[in-house]
Amino acid sequence: MTAATASTSKQRQAGRLPAEVTSFVGRRHEVAEVKRLLCASRAVTLTGPGGVGKTRLALRVAVDLARDFRGGVWFVELAGVESPDMLAQIVAEALEIRDYSASAPIDVLVQHLRDKQALVVLDNCEHLVYECAALAETLLRAAPALRVLATSREPLGFAGEQTLPVPTLELPESDHLPAESLARFDAVRLFTERARAVLPSFEVTEENRDVVARICRRLDGLPLAIELATVRLRALSVQQLLDRLDDRFRLLTAGSRAVLPRQRTLRALIDWSYALCSEQEQLMWARVSVFAGGLDLDGAEAVCAGDGIAREDVLDLVSGLVDKSILLREEHGSRVRYRLLEIIRQYGVEKLAERGQVEMVQGRHRDYYKQMAAQAREQLFGPGQVAWFTRLRLEHANLHTVLEHCFAHPDEAVTGLTMASDLLFHWITGYYLGEGRQWLDRGLAACTRPDESRARALWSNGWLAVIQADLPAATAMLAESKAIGERLGLDSVLAYVALYNGMVAMFEGDTESAIAFYEEALERHRATGDPVGTASALIRLSLAYSFRGDSETAISLGDECLAVADAHGEGWHKAYMMMALGVDVWRQGDLRRATELETHSLRFNRTVDDPLGVGVNLEVLAWIAATEGRHERTARLLGILDTVWQAIGAPLSGYGHLAHYHDECVALTRKTLGSSGFEAAFEEGARLSYDEALAYALQGDEHVDEAITRNGFAARDRAQPRSGAGAPAPLTRREMEIARLVAKGMTSKEIAADLVISQRTVESHIEHILSKLGFHSRTQIAVWVGEQVRTVEEDGGQ
Repeated sequence: MTAATASTSKQRQAGRLPAEVTSFVGRRHEVAEVKRLLCASRAVTLTGPGGVGKTRLALRVAVDLARDFRGGVWFVELAGVESPDMLAQIVAEALEIRDYSASAPIDVLVQHLRDKQALVVLDNCEHLVYECAALAETLLRAAPALRVLATSREPLGFAGEQTLPVPTLELPESDHLPAESLARFDAVRLFTERARAVLPSFEVTEENRDVVARICRRLDGLPLAIELATVRLRALSVQQLLDRLDDRFRLLTAGSRAVLPRQRTLRALIDWSYALCSEQEQLMWARVSVFAGGLDLDGAEAVCAGDGIAREDVLDLVSGLVDKSILLREEHGSRVRYRLLEIIRQYGVEKLAERGQVEMVQGRHRDYYKQMAAQAREQLFGPGQVAWFTRLRLEHANLHTVLEHCFAHPDEAVTGLTMASDLLFHWITGYYLGEGRQWLDRGLAACTRPDESRARALWSNGWLAVIQADLPAATAMLAESKAIGERLGLDSVLAYVALYNGMVAMFEGDTESAIAFYEEALERHRATGDPVGTASALIRLSLAYSFRGDSETAISLGDECLAVADAHGEGWHKAYMMMALGVDVWRQGDLRRATELETHSLRFNRTVDDPLGVGVNLEVLAWIAATEGRHERTARLLGILDTVWQAIGAPLSGYGHLAHYHDECVALTRKTLGSSGFEAAFEEGARLSYDEALAYALQGDEHVDEAITRNGFAARDRAQPRSGAGAPAPLTRREMEIARLVAKGMTSKEIAADLVISQRTVESHIEHILSKLGFHSRTQIAVWVGEQVRTVEEDGGQ
């Protein structure tokens, strides 16, 4: 079965929707109408010109309806998608589907959504109208509980689609309404709120009411036009603003009459915003338009500096564009990023073309992300590993754009192929394995010269094919890579070919051949000084010897791998090695040590959001529970695993030789509990959310949290944290979680990043914890948490 379910992401429902940088004003009637249409129809498209607020309206509806869709509410940004062939893959990634099978993306989407009550928002469909219509129609036919909400400048035009033209904001018809009456008009409310962001003391008064009303009417009630205009109140009075708007529109009406009135209004405002920028700010605006999905300061400096912009001036220019509402500032953990609204970005693209700098700036953009991919590969095996994984995910849209550009230009295809190979671990650890396979396939088709770049791309793609269980393709690619490596004397290539040939042999049940391949890979990787390859070979060789029953060799190899990882400050390969050692220690009967190894590995795999690693960890924890005779726990873990392996698309993907342990575990547990008991516990596990499931796996029956309790677990499985006196602790589950992190010495900022919540929320929780416990310092919290741990240990975990 190749069905895929939602990614095992630590992000919560709200995290699947873009953050609203500014407040949402008005639109009560429109919000209600969209909700009504979504109840009556399964597909609604919001139409209207750029700047009218289609995306904001769709987002507001999505946020309001989040609780109504058990299968999730998902936002798919399509503005940067150039190739129609990538549409289904981009939608699958936005839905956080990690499918490790070789299925076509549209089939993965159909299987994933077939039984889901979900809402998918397709934003900015106008350049892919036909393709979006075909996709929506296919998905809606296959998934009876699915709803699709699209935004486009024109209807998509498929059967069952309901369209809602998004109107401009409600305007006052007269200039002479009392100031308090103007507040009921959405255009005036938006103007007032945005004006206060510039001038906190701003009010609509009896003296300025007529001018404010005229400004809003002059701007046709277009939200984006109002937002751009109010920025000018930093330097102008409302009367001066109106006068200058009149000047801009008089200039405009002397131009083409072919443009629709509201488009002329917005164009005039954007033209004015551009005109009020300094020459360097105008140049910066044009150059940042090459970025897709946002950029950070490093990217702005690398791509935009030079030829008229000094590198040391970039920060001030970016700040100036933020002040003018051209760039929107967003925080992502400890990094600040900037993005442009699509209509503002398109305007910048036009200006870049007028300057004749498109090729130059696109070349810098390509070189910057080519260098980033190469640097990430070089620094993969080290203490910055997790930071690199996170950064590449934030930059995914730019990486996609660069690869699309490279493969659209035959003379740059080799650059694209090299980048796609450098990003191998990005494809595996993110939601992008299928996309990575597509880029490598595309590059290999374009770059047929049998050189080192092709050889490396072949073994990289061969590994992706192994993970997808596409063994014929993997075998063919590895054979070609080996032939090139032998002809050119490329020891590194031959080392990786041997490693992945070992995986193929292991998958096919040929343990002796696998060991021979792994030993060859290990010898070659040691000789070339490649710690990534060395660690990978040690992990696989340890697993193979363990499978053959040679625990002494397996553990010796494992210890060597851990030493290599520790020497480089690396965590991901170390987590996989601990998983592999856990398997062997479990086979030897040391269940406590096996549990420690697997839970340590699981915690790391959770931090990097690696579902494959998580899945194998959960497998071993289930086998341990079965060996301990904890059969209800085993069945629940098996239920959790059913969801995880469906999400990946292939059970024990890449670790097929362990499948017999899974089958034995299922058979033993079902026999012990009986079919009805097994199915009941299995379903309890399958119903858990990802976070609840991991909490259960990590904490065990003794610490089942309130969310799991709500899923119907037996009362004897429920236990609350206890104070030193033995009474129930007065903390909520979230407060207890934060208290434990405080006890680890983490700062509020670090806790906020770990839990994906705001720092202010963390500090509020800590204040409540201190109040409830009668403490006045974090040190007291840490001591108290330590007492909880000791109490549980003294009670034998009961």
